[in-house]
Amino acid sequence: MTTGQQPTYWIEMIEIDSVPRDEAHLRQAYACFPSGVTAVCALIDGEPVGMAASSFTSVSLDPPLVSVCVRNVSATWRRLRGSSRLGVSVLAEDHDMACRTLSLKDGDRFAGIAWESGPDGVVLVNGSAAWLVCSVREEVPAGDHVIVVMSVHGLQTDFGAAPLVFHGSRFRRLAEF
Repeated sequence: MTTGQQPTYWIEMIEIDSVPRDEAHLRQAYACFPSGVTAVCALIDGEPVGMAASSFTSVSLDPPLVSVCVRNVSATWRRLRGSSRLGVSVLAEDHDMACRTLSLKDGDRFAGIAWESGPDGVVLVNGSAAWLVCSVREEVPAGDHVIVVMSVHGLQTDFGAAPLVFHGSRFRRLAEF
């Protein structure tokens, strides 16, 4: 290897390239991992504010914690972060259009989405696979994102509703076998 050349790693017969400078290639690698999709929402000044997030994960059972990763430049997160409570809805497989709407940069993100508000201003999407009432516990800087760790204060599940799955930059459905 010459000076300045990026290393290539060999693990048995799999050649591992160095991390590319091209974000598109890195996105492709990340897209190989399927994830569920959530809506993180609250009422702010009497209006629903929310965003879709596919980087949601459980963190701890004791205490009950979950996390979501949010881009540092998210104007929606700047509005949501100060809410005393946030509604987190685990979107169901028929919520693909709701996810797209909640991801809009402009316009009414709740157009055509059935939702309910609850105590402390949480907003929950009807027909979801699960609903959690959370509060922000901590924000951890992580590159171009922030990892938001949230305490879970309440929850409800609908095991009859299959979750929306995001994989390979597309929405997919779970299949039983």
